[in-house]
Amino acid sequence: MRKKIISISSILIGFLGYSQTEVYFKYDEAGNQRYRGPEASANQASSNSLKTRSLEDSQLMDEKTFWKDVRLYPVPVGDFLTIDWTEKVDGLIQSVSLYQHSTVHWKFQQQNLPDLNRQLKINMTGYDWGVYMLRFTLKDGRVFSKNITKR
Repeated sequence: MRKKIISISSILIGFLGYSQTEVYFKYDEAGNQRYRGPEASANQASSNSLKTRSLEDSQLMDEKTFWKDVRLYPVPVGDFLTIDWTEKVDGLIQSVSLYQHSTVHWKFQQQNLPDLNRQLKINMTGYDWGVYMLRFTLKDGRVFSKNITKR
């Protein structure tokens, strides 16, 4: 009888004393865990991440604004394609690439280095006529591209 009382009391203590709580997980858009805990604090954590996200979004430059700060001339290209950009986007650009649409073959690739002075000239004299894709790869991983015609 004594064993039954001890086992019943231990079950009650275990059930009441160590009750389970729900744990919530919050993740950002990249899949990183940002919060783990009870629901009450989860709402507060998500509102803080929304504030952080809106700050990050305001600092990112969209594609339309990017192309306003980049100049390509002459288009259509005869012999040389000149690309220049403002200081505002210079810190964002990692590399500039050019490939031909019909062959999907890289014709030109250049890393953005300080000695470029925010300008690049591509000699397209030996290139075939057609449509080429000019591609800017940004340091944050985004890619902005534009079609260029060679005549």
